[in-house]
Amino acid sequence: MLTKSVYLDAKNRTLELLNIAGIALTNAEKDAIEVADFGLKQVEIQGLQLITYINNDHYCAKELVLFPHQTCPEHKHPPINQFDGKTETFRCRLGKVFLYVEGSATEKISATIPESSKEYYTVFHEIELNPGDQYTIPPNTLHWFQAGEEGAIVSEFSTTSSDEYDIFTDPNINRISEIEE
Repeated sequence: MLTKSVYLDAKNRTLELLNIAGIALTNAEKDAIEVADFGLKQVEIQGLQLITYINNDHYCAKELVLFPHQTCPEHKHPPINQFDGKTETFRCRLGKVFLYVEGSATEKISATIPESSKEYYTVFHEIELNPGDQYTIPPNTLHWFQAGEEGAIVSEFSTTSSDEYDIFTDPNINRISEIEE
């Protein structure tokens, strides 16, 4: 559970990074910034800030904001009914992102795996994304990602997003964050 002060601090830092990147938001979008701590109470280490522009039956568009060395934990987007699962394209806008997907393991990865959850990180094929680089993650593919030393912003373009169905390798994760009043 996030405290109100941690949430507000993360939201303000998110707005600062978006401003640096020249990404303008409406007031409604600023109010809707989500801070995900994944129920781990260590948002600075394993967390993610995001803004969803649109999410309908056909497609989704978001900005994913990461603080320096912040990690979005390993997960996949599984099939749901007749839907194959989410296909998502990450396009780096600011900073550097180390994305890890299924495939042959990179010998020496650039990211630092969060110590408290080390056993839940299992895929190590590294893709480095710099501004302008993009990569498409197929449905039902395990992946995780971490920002470099300056933090990062990634635009996500995908099929419909159903975050509540994401499967995390860490059983302690709760995808929907709660804010303590």
